[in-house]
Amino acid sequence: MTVNIIFVGNLKESFFEEAVREYEKRLGAYCKINNIYIKEQRMSEKPSEAEIAATLKKEGDQILAALPSRSYKIALCVEGKQLTSEGFADVFESAANNGYNEISFIIGSSCGLSHEVKAACDKRLSVSMMTFPHRLMRVILLEQIYRAQNILGGGKYHK
Repeated sequence: MTVNIIFVGNLKESFFEEAVREYEKRLGAYCKINNIYIKEQRMSEKPSEAEIAATLKKEGDQILAALPSRSYKIALCVEGKQLTSEGFADVFESAANNGYNEISFIIGSSCGLSHEVKAACDKRLSVSMMTFPHRLMRVILLEQIYRAQNILGGGKYHK
């Protein structure tokens, strides 16, 4: 299976980059990872609601243009459904059973994702009720993808 990770904003901290590389290396035994970078739009120090909406629209247009049409699309957003690790593994299995050989995860900027991006997705996923930096979310997502693949493969990583 191919896993696309569409993310807004690059990793600035070397420790995030190192963690991403580690999980991508581990995932090489299970799937192919494609990283699709979307440039984060700059905003003023205290943006208005209109400025935030315009920024999300610009980022959203870029995300939609980059989103592979034949993949199972999952938006990471606060109003999404929370799953156990086993439930997350079931998402991969279900997608494969329904003829998908590609899954795309979308991580927005610190302001989130536009309504258009969320509407274009097959599923909305929330990792936690807590708030995480969007750059850290890429590491968390990769770890959970690795855990899900290990669960499906009968490995010992998930206890």
